[in-house]
Amino acid sequence: MNDTTLLLGLPGVVVDRVEVDPDGTRVVHVATMDAPQACPSCGVLSDSVKGWVTTGPRDVSFPVVARLVWRKRRWRCRESGCARSSFTESVPQIPSRKRVSGRLRTAAGAAVTDGGRTVAQASREFGLSWPVVHAAFLEHATAVLPEEPEPVAALGIDEVRRGKPRFALDPETGALVQVTDRWHTGFADLTGKQGLLGQVEGRSSGDAGSWLAARTQAWRDGVQAVAIDMCSAFRAAVREHLPHATLVIDHFHVVQLANQVLSVVRRKATSKLRGRRVRKSDPEYGLRRRLLRNREDLTPEKFADMWNRLADLGAAGDDILTAWIAKEELRTLLALARTHAPRHRISHHLWTFYRWCADTDIAELHRLARTIQDWWPHIEAFILTGITNATSEGINRLIKLEARNAFGFRNPINQRLRSRCATTRTTRHQAKPG
Repeated sequence: MNDTTLLLGLPGVVVDRVEVDPDGTRVVHVATMDAPQACPSCGVLSDSVKGWVTTGPRDVSFPVVARLVWRKRRWRCRESGCARSSFTESVPQIPSRKRVSGRLRTAAGAAVTDGGRTVAQASREFGLSWPVVHAAFLEHATAVLPEEPEPVAALGIDEVRRGKPRFALDPETGALVQVTDRWHTGFADLTGKQGLLGQVEGRSSGDAGSWLAARTQAWRDGVQAVAIDMCSAFRAAVREHLPHATLVIDHFHVVQLANQVLSVVRRKATSKLRGRRVRKSDPEYGLRRRLLRNREDLTPEKFADMWNRLADLGAAGDDILTAWIAKEELRTLLALARTHAPRHRISHHLWTFYRWCADTDIAELHRLARTIQDWWPHIEAFILTGITNATSEGINRLIKLEARNAFGFRNPINQRLRSRCATTRTTRHQAKPG
């Protein structure tokens, strides 16, 4: 075997000669090594050559751009009972009736699964069609992703929108009605390194419960804590399938709710004060971002400016400031998770928050207090354990980025597989030896 054959790296073929096209492409002429060939159908060796066939199988790029020209024999099948009368030579890397080498398919599949490329990008890079690259991706992803997740101590459940909601006009009322709102529910390993464990289509309690029910009883028994947002459907699924697990609502979703209430109060105050929707020139609109920031992130000058500008608005500004203080009281309560505070301090700060909301005549703050009261056992579990759903939120960001790169997905099965590859890529690379 010469040096060119070693450089080619295709077992079973030898290099006959190398030519150069006018465009600089190396044309590598190869032939099959002299060895008996067995019929792919019946397995009987043949010693009768019927003719010669020339093919151009696709292979990985060499140090220079090259293409293969393979001149191989067509053998007669000597088995009378075989349905195949003849067959051409093949090697392990290029089986019978294949026009793409195994290592090129592996490289194309790995580019999508592990390299972060879209199927279209890999198609252009390797000079293959979209269906061929996608089939290689499916084969490679199935091989590298585990069929079942390993046991986890803390599980995160969160939903992510699968596509844009679609609306249509109601022929009777003429109003816009939402007809499609597609979601995926994801399950993440919060304390380990598995990343996204799996997804199901939909976000109801039955959808989330179907994934949990598909796990073994031993796997479910190993889950000690589950972090979710304030979603009743997820709470019902956890209570049904993981009744022993501690349910946790982390600070992110609680503060997010408080900020939403603050924004509603601000818009309502504008409507009450001016009798219209907010405008860009309104003082409260210019403060909208500052109101959502943490108190400790505001300089004394910016805080005083915000306070004085809202106080100048009168009763409307007082409502906004009252909602802002309620949000900060809630943040102070949640900050106790960092100090491992005893229960009496937690109860004192909770009473302060409830008292502040109850002493106002703002309906939105009353609803906020009732929501916190309904979910308080799970919010307190966050303060005591410190478990958050931040991993799930980060995974959702990667899922959305993958969908943008692909310009959306039509097939939800392919989307879930691509999402899982994208969100476990780093951990799978770290797990490789060396």
